[in-house]
Amino acid sequence: MVDITIIIRILSLEKKITDPFILRGILAGLAVAMISGLVGCFVVWRRMSYYGESIAHSSLLGVGLGILMGVGINLGIVFTCLLFGILFLWLQQSKLLSSDTLLGVLAHLALSIGIIVISMNRIKIDVHAFLFGDILAVTQNDLWGMYLAVLFVVIIICLNWSSLLLVTIDEDLAKAEGVNPLFINLLLTSILTIVVAVSIQIIGLLLITAMLIIPAATSRRLVNSPEMMAIVATLLGVISVVLGIYLSVEIDAPSGPSIVVVNAVLFFLSHIFAIFVKKQ
Repeated sequence: MVDITIIIRILSLEKKITDPFILRGILAGLAVAMISGLVGCFVVWRRMSYYGESIAHSSLLGVGLGILMGVGINLGIVFTCLLFGILFLWLQQSKLLSSDTLLGVLAHLALSIGIIVISMNRIKIDVHAFLFGDILAVTQNDLWGMYLAVLFVVIIICLNWSSLLLVTIDEDLAKAEGVNPLFINLLLTSILTIVVAVSIQIIGLLLITAMLIIPAATSRRLVNSPEMMAIVATLLGVISVVLGIYLSVEIDAPSGPSIVVVNAVLFFLSHIFAIFVKKQ
């Protein structure tokens, strides 16, 4: 005989998940998974994890400026992150400092200014929600914006797939093939900026890089071609979002950390699977 407490718990969870706020959070999470899995492959291939982390940190300044200037948080994030990326690429051309040093200086400068700007705002904002994500903050308009951003990014990547791969493999080879590496790097920076703007409400700015890296790193162990890696990374991202939000609702935890925990579990399972297959 089925325990009555189990039935009550299942019905209670079903009621929570079918709540409009939670459903919007799940749909937003799926948008994040689709966009981050695809872009995350290039982050892993090009070893840009610190670059992605730095752009994510600079987004806090965008949040503060967006609220202070009344232009909206997403527009503030896009503007600030694009400015950060362009400034980094320009300073990188001089080759006076290493890339990780430049990223460290710029990221912490942007983060510090962001904290100052937010503290100057008279409007009270929930910083915790921006740091770790809050699925209840997603509105219907946010969903439309997210899926338009996903469509835009997918189209741009599909149109420039071969050029992105060439620059990832070898910039000199890309130049020989008539591809401009600087333009492709700016394009990738712009795409990463959109990913940050889309992901901040669900994952939070502190954990966005995890959503970029972990699904791509997991799929890298399971497939051999770049195209399949992008597809599998996206699917793994979708699975982690669904299970992570389920976990978030069940234990009443922030959505971002819950999704990342599920991502990490999938990563370690794939690692164990790869070791087992290698021994056979």
